[in-house]
Amino acid sequence: MSRHSLIELEAVLAIVRCGSFRAAALDLGMSTTAISNAVGKLERDLAVRLFNRTTRSVSLTHAGRIFVAQIKPAFEGIQKAIDTARSQQETPSGTLRINAFATAAREILVPLVLTYMQRYPQVHIDLVTEGRLVDVVAAGFDLGVRRADLVPSDAIAIPLGQMQRIAVVASPGFFKDRAIPQVPQELLPYPCIRGRLPNGALLRWRFEKDGEPLQLDVEGPMTLDEASLARIAVTNSVGIGYLMESDVREDIAAGRLVRILEDWTPPLAPLCLYYSNRRNSSAAFQTFVALARDFAAGRLAPS
Repeated sequence: MSRHSLIELEAVLAIVRCGSFRAAALDLGMSTTAISNAVGKLERDLAVRLFNRTTRSVSLTHAGRIFVAQIKPAFEGIQKAIDTARSQQETPSGTLRINAFATAAREILVPLVLTYMQRYPQVHIDLVTEGRLVDVVAAGFDLGVRRADLVPSDAIAIPLGQMQRIAVVASPGFFKDRAIPQVPQELLPYPCIRGRLPNGALLRWRFEKDGEPLQLDVEGPMTLDEASLARIAVTNSVGIGYLMESDVREDIAAGRLVRILEDWTPPLAPLCLYYSNRRNSSAAFQTFVALARDFAAGRLAPS
């Protein structure tokens, strides 16, 4: 059995709705000949007459009434789906899925994501945080947030201006009876909070000064794979921590943590929002990207 185009089914429903081939043709923006040909083709394929036609009137046959009763709900469902898809091009709605490192998500949550949600309450944000790098397209995400040096080369990236930096920290009490390390090598005798990467490997502490890079395998009483847990351990004087500055900025300002070796921790690549080349993207996607550009340019007023 041949497949039938929507226009053939739409023609049948339009004739029933409008009462004549001519009125249906005007309703659909077609010629009377075109709509007649569409119905004729459908009737030949089905091997059944759907309409009784005279020069003055048109009416459904018994088979036609059954056919219309069965296709009408399905066609209305299709039309509703089409209208819903079109509405998402006009009014931001639906779901946006964003993948990010946890630290990056914390950096943009309030100034960008929550601001967006306040402006566009019909959009649902699905923000997934994970340490591993993923192909955002293959994994079903609309957008990703990573450091600029980790963004795929074929992606469109929007630098968010959020400079990332490592902070080596400890509690004030930790150094009460200990000398404060002045160079990274002096960390080796001290208890440190070790970090585990998503692939299972232990995090090597990276430093750099005057173009001289250095990596250390520190030792310590704990190994953790989550920054918030490491922060708790450090504030409780378990050891020295190697954390993103953004995660401990408030603790440093409040005096709960002491920062060391700051001259050995230069800025990292800034955060970027990135995505694949998207044509005919939804209004939700377009408005989020536009807001991200405003955020990056400093044009967002505080909420």
